[in-house]
Amino acid sequence: MKGTGRGRIIGAMHFSPRTVGLMAAAVTVLIWTSFIVIARASASHHLLPLDIALARILGASSILVPWAWWLMRPARRSGQTVGSLFGLSPLPLRVTVQAGVLGGLLYAVLAYNGFFYAPAAHASVLMPGSLPLWTTLLAWLVLREHISSSRAVGLVFIVLGDLLVGGASLLKAFDGGDVWKGDLLFMSAAFCWSSYSITVRRHGLDAVRATMAITVFALLTFVPMFGLAVALGWLPTHLMTASWQEIAFQAVFQGVGSVVISGISFTQMIRYFGPVRSTMITALVPGLSALGAVVFLQEPMQWNLLAGLTLVTCGILFGVRQAAKPVEPVAAAKVVTQGSAA
Repeated sequence: MKGTGRGRIIGAMHFSPRTVGLMAAAVTVLIWTSFIVIARASASHHLLPLDIALARILGASSILVPWAWWLMRPARRSGQTVGSLFGLSPLPLRVTVQAGVLGGLLYAVLAYNGFFYAPAAHASVLMPGSLPLWTTLLAWLVLREHISSSRAVGLVFIVLGDLLVGGASLLKAFDGGDVWKGDLLFMSAAFCWSSYSITVRRHGLDAVRATMAITVFALLTFVPMFGLAVALGWLPTHLMTASWQEIAFQAVFQGVGSVVISGISFTQMIRYFGPVRSTMITALVPGLSALGAVVFLQEPMQWNLLAGLTLVTCGILFGVRQAAKPVEPVAAAKVVTQGSAA
């Protein structure tokens, strides 16, 4: 009887690949929405953009680096040559560098700097909103995926929405405004994350290993360069004068939440739904984060932001109707097994 009960518990804890994909999508949307609101709120506090990026990397590394070392321990014991970067990255060096530059370094640096120039409502439209645009174009160029007519129409809506938001900021640049700088940084950050998602799909990367690799790369490159630049007086920092509570919060949320949890959930979502469909599933993020900016940050919702948000959301929802089919359940099940074993 005990064995039967135990078998029922194990059976109840088993999730289908589709369920895992949907849960990964829900977690990703929740964290991305919070990321935009919290990152903008952090711009009014003490830490500078690169200080936050450092806290993000250190917070993520505190979990992922020991995990990566433990993950590859059996292979090392058997005498195998594993991974790269002193055996800390579970992926080959070339893939680690490519994914690490795009998903580990550039995205964080560009996004955090953008929040110091532009409001969260702009980020809501221009970061998650432009992901389907960049990802579709890159999937067409790199993966040779076909762009359907319905998806093309959706992308037109997205471009128009981005222009309504970013174009207004660019026009104000002649009056001395700096919001356009943040808008360009947001668009660039979205391009880097889309490039990372294509890298994941192209190489068939495991969710856990990919996140470990980009974190190890950031730890071994950004942290020493940042320390050297600060020591030589090339970069300013407020780490020495900020409260430990602020630094710890950024390390936990930006590192553990935005990198470890949402990094794995996003990569898992890509492996099941594909890069284009995954970015289109994030249709809720622009609206939720813009609403959060109004409620929690008291940001005004101007007409061009509302119109741009509407167009971008409609474009994503329109495109998701004809989005690429998810990978086969057998392949998705293999991904889930690999992730759980890690």
